[in-house]
Amino acid sequence: MFSAFKRLGADSLLYAFMNVGTKLIAFLMLPIYTSYLSKAQYGAVYLIDQWTSMLTFLVIFGTDSALSFYYYDTDDKEKRLLYVRNVMYFRLFVVAILFLAVVLAGPWIAGALFQEPRYVDLLYISIATLLLDTIFVMATTVLRFEFQTKKVVIWTLVKMLLVSVLSYAALRWFAATPEGLLIGRLVSSALVFLLMLHLTVKYMVWRVRFDVLKELLAYAAPLVPTSLAFWVIANVSTFFIQRFASLEEVGVFGVALRLATVITLITSGVQMAWRPYSMSMKDRPESRALFAKVYMALLLIGAFGLLLIATASPWLVETFFKPEYRDAASYIPFLSAVTFLNFYYLVVSTGLFLTKETGYISRVFTLAALLHLALNAVLVPLWLSWGAVAASLITYIVAVAFIFRKSQQVYPVPASWKKMALVLVGTLLALIVIVYVQQAPLADGWVLAGWGLFAATLFASRVDRDLRRPVRTIEDENAQNT
Repeated sequence: MFSAFKRLGADSLLYAFMNVGTKLIAFLMLPIYTSYLSKAQYGAVYLIDQWTSMLTFLVIFGTDSALSFYYYDTDDKEKRLLYVRNVMYFRLFVVAILFLAVVLAGPWIAGALFQEPRYVDLLYISIATLLLDTIFVMATTVLRFEFQTKKVVIWTLVKMLLVSVLSYAALRWFAATPEGLLIGRLVSSALVFLLMLHLTVKYMVWRVRFDVLKELLAYAAPLVPTSLAFWVIANVSTFFIQRFASLEEVGVFGVALRLATVITLITSGVQMAWRPYSMSMKDRPESRALFAKVYMALLLIGAFGLLLIATASPWLVETFFKPEYRDAASYIPFLSAVTFLNFYYLVVSTGLFLTKETGYISRVFTLAALLHLALNAVLVPLWLSWGAVAASLITYIVAVAFIFRKSQQVYPVPASWKKMALVLVGTLLALIVIVYVQQAPLADGWVLAGWGLFAATLFASRVDRDLRRPVRTIEDENAQNT
């Protein structure tokens, strides 16, 4: 038992290191890319990234979860290899269909996506890169299933470094255009494919069995609606902005979204460690009281981090980006709040995981995706990027509220929803004050008004009492109240 937990802890740390490493590399390269690309050009790159994300969703089609289930359902190495090959060829078949669609309707797709058919070459390059990345993802997935964590981390970081270096080289010496950047990515994916060929060649041996494929897809298909819902929430705003604004606006919004993910440098490690920690604690008498403390502590840490991001955003954008990207600084704090809530729902949904009520999460996010679409349709035509920001924030607040409420119903935790709501509202108001001061002709010192409002919220809610109170006391009080 101890050895299993030890391996889990070690693997979690390595994956956390990988996530932080890849995000740091992406964060450091963003100012370099935008120094070569105009707002419209970076907008085209960001749109093609969202397009590729959609295609990746279609290629995977829930087969990652299906493969995970059936891979561990047997100890027969040949049968495991059979499952891997069938998933591989299903994904390659989907890529082939998408490639054919791009070849036949590329100019029309480019016109609909970019409102400029001249960007059709980006579609061709992206589909070629998707083919190579599909094979890479399959190889690292099997390595992960075989608990070869170090290899997964090394290959992922090597690929990310190659993408960064070759994309920069392509922009500087080949063409300072979106096509140049994507060619750098394509070449790096091709190099990684060649380097990993000794690992992947056995997965590409033709051995498709339709009974096995049917079994895999029967497991995978029910998972698709939930995955689609998450994709809609994460990506659809960009397409609304392109439709009602311009590629320039998409470029600024894309930079803001990329920078907003900096908060995941803090949350990614906690996210990977939380599920095994909460599962290991579920049978302890003090678990609910400890969970309540964690809920509040993470909310406070996240709120403090959001205020720091809001305060530093103008300096960050002005220092590392061209002046034309300056407007991104206003969006970053609120998009960071969205990113934090996307992490926080995993924490406050602990009761649903412990009681095996996770289907509720799928239903909530399916409805949240519909809400997100409706909000974007209404708000983006009115306020453009600010409409997209508001739509994302409202969607996640509603989703987290419903998930927390249901989790409390099936697994009550002595955490005050009123105090948590007060802290969240106080944080958002503080962000509004800070951003308003930064945009209005006011002295920088007025930013402290936002911090003062946040401090007043903490004082009014007295959350410090919950954090300082002994665990046993909270548990006993909860038992008396119930």
